[in-house]
Amino acid sequence: MPEGDTVFRSARALNGAMAGQVLEVCDIRVPAFATVDLSGETVDEVVSVGKHLLHRIGDSTIHSHLKMEGSWHLYRPGTRWRRPAHQARAVLATKDWVAVGFSLGKLEVLPRATEDDVVGYLGPDLLGPSWDAGEALLRLDADPARPIGLALLDQRIMAGLGNVYRAELCVLRGVLPTRPVGEVADHAGLIALAHRVILANRDRNERTTTGDTRPGRMTWVYGRAGKPCLRCGTRIQSGSLGDNPLAERVTFYCPHCQS
Repeated sequence: MPEGDTVFRSARALNGAMAGQVLEVCDIRVPAFATVDLSGETVDEVVSVGKHLLHRIGDSTIHSHLKMEGSWHLYRPGTRWRRPAHQARAVLATKDWVAVGFSLGKLEVLPRATEDDVVGYLGPDLLGPSWDAGEALLRLDADPARPIGLALLDQRIMAGLGNVYRAELCVLRGVLPTRPVGEVADHAGLIALAHRVILANRDRNERTTTGDTRPGRMTWVYGRAGKPCLRCGTRIQSGSLGDNPLAERVTFYCPHCQS
């Protein structure tokens, strides 16, 4: 699933291409919204809120979430798409650009005044203009018995972190993802680190948490099960963690560097 930095870059690119432009084509390929036609309306802006994308167009908002496979592409009119047309869930075109949303996990059109119905539950957005570390701290501290690896993925605490950052933050702080929040030292420092790391990757196409962009060395533990830890050489382990079996996600950790 794309992390908040990926969604932020998508929103920035879409906003740069489409903000202030009049929609000439609005093709929503989801049955519930297939009759919606915003052509003739002006795109006011495209913004990200955590992992959510909001196209604000007139009095309406097109809300999308990439989930695991989704992505938004920008093309010049007449340019061949890089993904199959049957995967397109939304096609929005202006005179100069065509924005195509492929395999979007969530796509809906709602009145702009009701955006809070879909993003109002989110915690402070790590890459948002009103990032609030103090509020994130209050939300993190609210459930000290919860495993830290679950808390870091909870978008109600901080919006924007995904599985990559969950694994990397835990190893950087030297804690197993299963360790209860209440047993993790310096929550404020953890939140500051989360903000610093995702902010450092906001403008990068190749995400790195090690500072090294060479293949195989961009992460400390994520995706490296069975490989030696870049710090101590111990084999990286993997497991799963979730609030329930249907929500489990793979975890990666170093059994020597984390406890």
